[in-house]
Amino acid sequence: MEHARIFIAIVLSFLIFILWEVFFVDRGDLERLPRETHTTEQETEDKTPRDFTFQIEEELKKSMDEQIHGIEDYEIRATIIDTPLYTVSISEKGATFQSFTLKNYRESVDENAPLKELISKEIGNGSLQCSFQNNSIQGLNDAIFVSKAAGETIRVYNQTETITYQWLSPEGVIFEKEYIFSPDTYLITMVVRVKNSSERDIVDQLKVTLVNQMEPGTTYYGFVGPSGLIDGKVHKVKLGDIKKEPVNSGRIKWVGLETIYFMNSIVPKEVKNAEMLLQDAGGRIVYNSYREPLINMEKGSVSTFEYDVFFGPKNMRLLSQMNNGLDKSINFGMFDFIAKPCLWLMNFIHDYIPNYGIAIILLTFVVKIILWPLGNKSYKSMNEMKKLAPLMNEIKEKYKDDKKKVNQEVMGLYKTYKVNPLGGCLPMVLQIPVFFALYRMLYEAIELRHAPFVLWINDLSAPDRLFNLDIYIPLMQPPYGIPVLTLIMGASMFLQQKMAPAPVDPTQAKLMMFMPILFTFIFINFSSGLVLYWLVNNLLSMGQQYYVSQKKG
Repeated sequence: MEHARIFIAIVLSFLIFILWEVFFVDRGDLERLPRETHTTEQETEDKTPRDFTFQIEEELKKSMDEQIHGIEDYEIRATIIDTPLYTVSISEKGATFQSFTLKNYRESVDENAPLKELISKEIGNGSLQCSFQNNSIQGLNDAIFVSKAAGETIRVYNQTETITYQWLSPEGVIFEKEYIFSPDTYLITMVVRVKNSSERDIVDQLKVTLVNQMEPGTTYYGFVGPSGLIDGKVHKVKLGDIKKEPVNSGRIKWVGLETIYFMNSIVPKEVKNAEMLLQDAGGRIVYNSYREPLINMEKGSVSTFEYDVFFGPKNMRLLSQMNNGLDKSINFGMFDFIAKPCLWLMNFIHDYIPNYGIAIILLTFVVKIILWPLGNKSYKSMNEMKKLAPLMNEIKEKYKDDKKKVNQEVMGLYKTYKVNPLGGCLPMVLQIPVFFALYRMLYEAIELRHAPFVLWINDLSAPDRLFNLDIYIPLMQPPYGIPVLTLIMGASMFLQQKMAPAPVDPTQAKLMMFMPILFTFIFINFSSGLVLYWLVNNLLSMGQQYYVSQKKG
């Protein structure tokens, strides 16, 4: 009886953990040599700066003058940068990113679906906006930049390409944004230069801002919102908490806007004491700004600020290779230290067997082998308990009107036959962290996004659905269909439950038999990758339980 109660407690604790996750948890390439990220260079007596990159041709100067005075019919152009990994559209208005599409990812599992877009069309002025905190350079927020590449399509396939945008303020301040694109990495270098050719010193703080409309919550798992690596720790702010935490300061290594599988981020070349500024503009539009320390830009000086920009997938291998801390944005909860080795192993298997469904199956085998000794102890104890079941039933029948006496006699039975009622439960408790780690990893790993397995299972990150039914099914998230894999998993839990020793208390026995049904309904909206793991684990556990029972007779 005690064994059954403890077993029920473990299962219910497991259930509460999952339900808590479901309803309450709201879902942080190329190593470059460090360079000085801020420089100030005074002009010589003849007002000509040394090594100054602004070489404004008369044609560009004329275009700037025309834009400053305004042209009513001026049509803002976009430059298209096409690389093997992505395509980005840069607007003359603010020299910002208007669109960023990934070539290796699509919006949905449909093979004809559009490529994955990382910048919403709803944000207006684009992402990577530059401004000053106190608006000390008038007109910058509405500036139209000039570039030789404006309106062109530039293919970056064999070598790096540099695109430069320039703007001249009414006071004579030249603001330049330079982008350096490479064909083999998602990292983009962005250099901001300010030449103060005005008649006054400028004291202000530069802000570089990411803007995006965050994806609607299609799942309760994973993080969606602004984040930053501050003082060595990833700080993630839930969308509902942005107004409570608008300013976060410290030594900032990067700031970003994250979805479950992708992120847009700014990585300053130099880690310094700075600020991460957050703003919720409504309509799920979020601003995350990296604000530089206060700087005095003297007359005739040039100030330079350098960043790496990353718009791409939250892929552990990819981010780890960059050595800039972006890999810390991937976190699988309290058992992250278990989940990440499992992710590495799953990817290692996939390198040799390019099917993530098979990789999950083999990963489950490896985990089962590692936990085999614990399983043996558990099933050995269960087998011993099963042998005592007839004697326990006799005790219950004999003292059916005295529950206290029943408990005393049962404990005496355990002592006589040297059976530990906790022997079957403790090994299970030790395995629970592994289950939770795999549960989070299989939900949030981008590797499983749109990854096919077999037959109707064409997306291991989505619930399995056979057919697409045009009817509403209670408790099921759309699309509606037959959750075949989930039903098979539920059946395996039922068979596994039948193999376990039945509790002496009939009420407890009925409750235990109800658990597979309850878990089937819970798993009906889980990813097919997680359901596949649970199914295979159940089958292996049944095999191990049968082996132990036969061996021990």
